[in-house]
Amino acid sequence: MLKWIAAMGLAALALGALPALAQSPSGAAKVILDRDMPGLLVRAAVPSVSIAQIKGGRVVLTAAYGMQGAGTLATPDTLYNIASLTKPLTAEVILRLASKGGLSLDEPMHPVWTDPDIAGDERRKLLTLRRVLSHQSGFPNWRDRKTGLAFLRTPGEGWGYSGEGYVYAARFIEKKTGVAFEDLANTYLFDPTGMRSTAYTDKPWFAGRIAPPTDAAGRPLKPLIASRYIAADLVYATAGDYAAFMTGVLKNQGLSAVIAKERGRIQVSTKASACEGARMASCPRDEGFGLGWLVLDFDEAKLLMHTGSDAGISTFAYLDLASGDGAVILTNSENGAKIVPPILDRLGARAVFQRYLKAQAQ
Repeated sequence: MLKWIAAMGLAALALGALPALAQSPSGAAKVILDRDMPGLLVRAAVPSVSIAQIKGGRVVLTAAYGMQGAGTLATPDTLYNIASLTKPLTAEVILRLASKGGLSLDEPMHPVWTDPDIAGDERRKLLTLRRVLSHQSGFPNWRDRKTGLAFLRTPGEGWGYSGEGYVYAARFIEKKTGVAFEDLANTYLFDPTGMRSTAYTDKPWFAGRIAPPTDAAGRPLKPLIASRYIAADLVYATAGDYAAFMTGVLKNQGLSAVIAKERGRIQVSTKASACEGARMASCPRDEGFGLGWLVLDFDEAKLLMHTGSDAGISTFAYLDLASGDGAVILTNSENGAKIVPPILDRLGARAVFQRYLKAQAQ
């Protein structure tokens, strides 16, 4: 995630900044976005962006700019590979299941599921949902295609970002419940939230709606579409659908009070690595991973944040738990991170958050 933030770069500042619009109604923000986004996309070499804004716990704006593909304008119905924004969705499904009972965040996973690659490693007995969802699994981001899955460190001893950990958690959930994970996602999250344009795997309604990824030079790449779900990546969604999910997060929908508190609690701090040197001045009092989200604990507010990055894809989402504000920004470009700061500026994101992001990018 820090690598993604660095991709914003100082070039983002050159895309143009305006005074924050924290007190402006969503209509005024839309007028400014309509005016500025075409130029921002051109200067950053980003083909398209889809934006959803949340104010006071409600989705108040959805908009899309640029070209979905050759000859096709992007619309709020355009589908984007949300990349690692998949992880908060997967975590939410698991947390809702845990809130129903019969599933504990701290139960050992090995009696129910053990990947054959680590069957001979006693450290497998230390794996729990809490450790996996907070990136303390000890796994690499992805397994080695030749040698398979192996621990980089003992589970629970420090953090290390891992998509493989989320894949492991979903397999455990399938074994525990006897239900396919994508079916669980539909039952516990997508259907109750009304997310009709979100899916882990290829669907007939994807046809004609996908924004193909593009490299830094603007060359189109072939979209990657999963035929079997990947719990950490490759969900396709609209910005509006993802924002609907985030309003549910704000309301703790489907969660017990205990589980909701644990989701937003920093399970493992990452401040030491994120706030070195000059960055310290803009850092929150603590930051680290909760269950599914990066948690930024500022004196004045707590924020949840996640980013996504695949080849030709950059995505971003955040929630301000104090104000109930937030945003989803989906792009189909390697350069997509560059337009996040100017968009947040125009949407009136909290000033301390904007300062933090800009400092992290330097």
